Amino acid sequence: MYQITVAVDGMQCGMCEAHINDAIRRQFKVKKVKSSRRKKQTLIVSETDIPDEEITKVIADTGYEPGAVHREVK
Repeated sequence: MYQITVAVDGMQCGMCEAHINDAIRRQFKVKKVKSSRRKKQTLIVSETDIPDEEITKVIADTGYEPGAVHREVK
């Protein structure tokens, strides 16, 4: 199981969080995705690894600014 945390700048409200979550779910097969405007991050849990470039592209395409990606294998 992979736990991927992506820094995201530009989220202002709950709809911003939902917009990113929906985009991630549409693009990748994930177990869980949760975005937090307060923490300025998106947490993705997936059975398979997802390349950083693909994740950051999906987030950037939604209009938000992706930053550093941190990955843990659980």
